[in-house]
Amino acid sequence: MNIWSRKIWAITAMAALGCLLTIGAAGAYDQDDLDKLLQTNECRKCDLSGVRLNGADLSRADLTGVDLTGAMMTGVVLWKAAMGGAKLSGATLVAADLAEANLNGANLSGAYMSKAYLDKTNFVTANLSGTDLYGAELYKTNLSGANLSGADLFRAFMHSINLSGAILSGAKWTNGKICAEGSIGECK
Repeated sequence: MNIWSRKIWAITAMAALGCLLTIGAAGAYDQDDLDKLLQTNECRKCDLSGVRLNGADLSRADLTGVDLTGAMMTGVVLWKAAMGGAKLSGATLVAADLAEANLNGANLSGAYMSKAYLDKTNFVTANLSGTDLYGAELYKTNLSGANLSGADLFRAFMHSINLSGAILSGAKWTNGKICAEGSIGECK
């Protein structure tokens, strides 16, 4: 997908989610950490658990090791964001743009990522167990060594992805098939 198509997709997603645009509110996050992120686009190893960042543009943000457990991030733009080792368990990233983001070793277990845009995203050794990826777009996405056990990939668009060493046991595949126990690198 070229840059114009990605921009049109992002604008459409943002317009559809415009009524949900909220930043801040409810959660156990550190307000100083949120202020730092919004002012500098950087917040390494910060506590942003439970934060609401719906519709925020955090393109190229440095969120290495950040705790976003349970965060509400519907429609967020994290294009080319550095998020290695981030904690995103139970986070809501519906229709989020994570194209070219680095989530190497991140924990996204139980995250809601349906309709997410994950082109060229790096999920090497990430924990995506139980993650909802229904209808997500994965093109040239690197999932090598990732744990996708029990993940929902039904109706996800996947093309030219790297699944070498990925754990797929119990995952719901794009066609609705449940991957057999012991499926590694391919859904059996």
